[in-house]
Amino acid sequence: MNFALNEEQIAAQKMVRDYVQKEVMPTIGEWDRKQEMDPAVLPRMAELGILGISIPVRYGGQGFDYVTLGLVCEELERADTTLRVIMSVHHGLNSMALLQWGTEDQKQRFLVPQAQGEAYAAFCLTEPGAGSDVANMASTAIRKGDKYILNGEKMWISLATKAHNFLVVAKHDPQGEPTHRTMSAFIVTSDMPGVTSGDLHGKLGVRAGSTGWVKFEDVEVPVENRLGEEGEGFKIAMSCLDNGRYTVGAGATGLTRACLEDSVKYAHERETFGTPIGQHQLIKQKIAHMRLWYETSQLLMYKVGWLKNEGMRNTRETSQFKWYATDHSVQAALEAVQVHGAYGFSDEYPVERYLRNSKGAVIYEGTSEIHQLMQADYEMGYRKDKPLRCELPAYDADFWQNEPEPAAGD
Repeated sequence: MNFALNEEQIAAQKMVRDYVQKEVMPTIGEWDRKQEMDPAVLPRMAELGILGISIPVRYGGQGFDYVTLGLVCEELERADTTLRVIMSVHHGLNSMALLQWGTEDQKQRFLVPQAQGEAYAAFCLTEPGAGSDVANMASTAIRKGDKYILNGEKMWISLATKAHNFLVVAKHDPQGEPTHRTMSAFIVTSDMPGVTSGDLHGKLGVRAGSTGWVKFEDVEVPVENRLGEEGEGFKIAMSCLDNGRYTVGAGATGLTRACLEDSVKYAHERETFGTPIGQHQLIKQKIAHMRLWYETSQLLMYKVGWLKNEGMRNTRETSQFKWYATDHSVQAALEAVQVHGAYGFSDEYPVERYLRNSKGAVIYEGTSEIHQLMQADYEMGYRKDKPLRCELPAYDADFWQNEPEPAAGD
């Protein structure tokens, strides 16, 4: 078993690390205090190719594998959770769903501009009254001829006011029992009549990011914008979460690393009782725990990335990774604040921002409690994954990194 990164993975990792160190970390504290997203972030990530990092070149992406996607998300959240959230919703929850479930026409119309960074994308599942209990969503999409009439409101949507394209899950049969089989998925654009959105403020963390609501009032969605077959909405949403949760876990790995690196630096600089605090045993204990949590999270990330590269179902492993990495990023942030003492309680050092940001990831894309139940059900044999009609394609360098062959006569 070889854990060494290849040259392409190292190059992508370095590119993103250099970007965040030079262009994000010097100013992110200021944007966090303003509770505003830096308007340069999305265009710059698009320019660098980050928004399509593991989408095939033939669909406008950079053609890197899924392990690279994890490495990129780790580096982004090392700087701030805001940047990783962009990757989770734009790349993990939306673009990878198009790659997995989209028709060739949908890939050309939506995936290509998203991978190129010409259009930003979001994912609309959660509602004001439906989070973990997805089957009780109130949004409806009623078919009338060659269109669906979409009504409803989605809440806690990242990039709500920035996205051009939304992947929306709604009920196509609201009269039936509230089951997963009554849901379908749709690609909705922000310029469709009846689509409105707004930002939410006053969040505990991820303050330098865009989070909001999206409302749909009698929006006419063409049938050709339906993703997958009618009734596959829940399956599609859960497959989206397999990808989004991977990016969340990878980001949490980066946050744990940030806590570790900043704590080591401070422990060398700060002195008490005539010696650097890093010499005190209980500080050493905190540092050792953070290192263990980081290494374990990273190993889980490599495992899930490898499973995705092989085209293997990874719902159980991704859930385990997301649960472990996010829970321990909160613990790492708590320890980092403790290492910094009173200074950790102020925004003079970034560890207080790490703590605030860490809390969101144990809630969104499946709470830690939901993941615990999933893991127990797998272990007890109560839960077994059935093959999907469209599995996420395995990584194939020849396909991922090459343009399509021109059609005859071109």
